[in-house]
Amino acid sequence: MDSKIKKVLEQLLGLGLVNFRKDRSSVSLVCKDWYEAERLSRRHVFIGNCYSVSPEIVTRRFPNIRSVTLKGRPRFSDFNLVPPNWGGDVQPWLEVFASECPLLEELRLKRMTVTDESLEFLAVSFPDFKAFSLLSCDGFSTDGLEAIATHCKNLIELDIQENDIDDKSGDWLSCFPETFTSLEILNFASLNSKVDFDALERLVSRCKSFKVLKVNKSVTLEQLQSLLIQAPQLLELGTGSFWQELTASQHSQLERAFSNCKNLHTLSGLWEATALYLPVLYPFCTNITFLNLSYATLQSWDLAKLVAHCPLLRRLWVLDTVEDKGLEAVGSNCPLLEELRVFPSAPDGDDIVDGVTESGFVALSYGCRRLCYVLYFCWQMTNAAIATVAQNCPDITHFRLCIMNPRQPDYLTKEPMDEAFGAVVKTCSKLQRLSVSGLLTDLTFEYIGKHAQNLEYLSIAFAGESDWGMQCVLDGCPKLKKLEIRDCPFGDVALLSGLEKYEFMRSVWMSACNVTMNACRSLASERPKLNVEVMKDDGNDENQADKVYVYRSVAGPRKDAPPFVLTF
Repeated sequence: MDSKIKKVLEQLLGLGLVNFRKDRSSVSLVCKDWYEAERLSRRHVFIGNCYSVSPEIVTRRFPNIRSVTLKGRPRFSDFNLVPPNWGGDVQPWLEVFASECPLLEELRLKRMTVTDESLEFLAVSFPDFKAFSLLSCDGFSTDGLEAIATHCKNLIELDIQENDIDDKSGDWLSCFPETFTSLEILNFASLNSKVDFDALERLVSRCKSFKVLKVNKSVTLEQLQSLLIQAPQLLELGTGSFWQELTASQHSQLERAFSNCKNLHTLSGLWEATALYLPVLYPFCTNITFLNLSYATLQSWDLAKLVAHCPLLRRLWVLDTVEDKGLEAVGSNCPLLEELRVFPSAPDGDDIVDGVTESGFVALSYGCRRLCYVLYFCWQMTNAAIATVAQNCPDITHFRLCIMNPRQPDYLTKEPMDEAFGAVVKTCSKLQRLSVSGLLTDLTFEYIGKHAQNLEYLSIAFAGESDWGMQCVLDGCPKLKKLEIRDCPFGDVALLSGLEKYEFMRSVWMSACNVTMNACRSLASERPKLNVEVMKDDGNDENQADKVYVYRSVAGPRKDAPPFVLTF
């Protein structure tokens, strides 16, 4: 390679002008010189499966990394389908990073097992450590957070979301030294313990560059007002409990505190929110682009009044307590909406009154034509409604529909929901992620295999008729990376039909299907570059593969598998 060209390439990569993972990977494939330039200048590494590669391989190829995103357990662990103690321990990674990449500044973990000892090791091993995110992790307590607060002198971000944590107390906030001033992002919304508010207030007042603050529900409205006075520059706010008996003076002070936050564009929290105090939000809502109301049991009229002040809203997360009328109000007031997530307030169906139906979904789609991300939990749906939504919003890239009763047909026609998902994959050509539910025959999967040319992620539950359905998906969908299947009639023929595809995918999960141990052995024998794991349930047929997890790996079979995980 010409030395001038090589120097320009190194500058482009080193200055971060080529940032996307796919672009950098493409650069590394051009020739040996480009490969070398890319690997030495790589600062961030994303690892979607902690067993797909070893930490030694990662650090050997990328010796100068500063930031790592690392994922562990399969996503279905969120639904308790992955047994406890399955694996995903972060400690081996930390030990290698400490030895080979001591300048690590940022670590983002998802579904990993993290002990207090690991947190203490992390806190003392990386002197320039700045950003730490824990999402859906387990194994640690607030004692570990104390170590992070005590030793990470340059910390800018601490983000703790939806973890299975031993929440002993909120005293860990007092462990930040009084000289500590660098924090810009703090999220502990999912913790339950009452926080040391004096320590929190001092922390917020010292750190003048705070951008994101998301507190837990123990923080009262009066305390929230004090925090807002200290940090009017916030961009994102997660409130605590939004119900408290306030005097007229306190109410006015709270309103002024919110009105002084001119730069807020994201709002979440609002636990126990009532119509009494929601109006204090109205003045600054004109700039809000993201409302996360997944903890707020708002009624339709509450949401309608709120979104009337949110003309720039692009992302909305709500509970189904807002009902169809609430979604209709969103459609009437938020034409820029791009993402909608509707979560169930009563996942087991207890105490649910109406929830949301196809009516609210369709009404919203008429007013929100830019919609591209949908997660929708409901108790009833129709083919015609989904077809209308797809027609109104053809730019949808993520469509995740969960009809809460498994194998539920179109409740009006009693027909399978095949044509609904057929309409989605035919109309929404940019579709990347799809979750299907309801009564589905193999025709749905024929539609998916034929038309979902950009699909990368497919999740299937309680659906299908025969192996042919899964074969259709694996024969089509040229960009498929992840396939998740549970409680479906797919068996050995279906599993083995993907032999030519699995090495180009990230992973396949099959649980409560009709797969046998022999098929898993055959797959592993035919494709030695794949790791094939079977998780056995006690008391089940020894020839039945209860839970199958298939993923590509350059590190070979993992060495920390517990006894209930059989590796091939």
